[in-house]
Amino acid sequence: MKRVRHLLDKKGKVIWSIGPDDFVFDAIREMANKNVGALVVIENDKLVGIISERDYARKVILADKSSHKTRVREIMTVKVICGRPNQTIDECMAVMTEKRMRHFPILDEKQLVGMITLGDVVKSIIEDQEHEIEELYNYIHTA
Repeated sequence: MKRVRHLLDKKGKVIWSIGPDDFVFDAIREMANKNVGALVVIENDKLVGIISERDYARKVILADKSSHKTRVREIMTVKVICGRPNQTIDECMAVMTEKRMRHFPILDEKQLVGMITLGDVVKSIIEDQEHEIEELYNYIHTA
């Protein structure tokens, strides 16, 4: 069974982040530049939150706030649910589905080592299923 560390090895461990005192506008611009839907919020080399397009939509746009005047810390999610490198992909899928999460920071001990998305998890599961189907097909046709 595939584990998160395998997915990170294949995907890469690049982590896009922003500081809590940066403006929301800068976070949204960074998300657009990196083509991602969320950034981890780092302060003093520590994960202190996560900000997503959903946070922006609900806590800035719908609240009629200015992204140029609102700090990331004012809208970020501070109770960040994180995964571990040794978790299985299926375990991550269960957590992400239950908690309605699309972005899942990965911690090794207390060190942020990567971020996976729901898309990464689904892609990994599909690849595993395709591989299994191919093995079954080969087994049936060589028997």
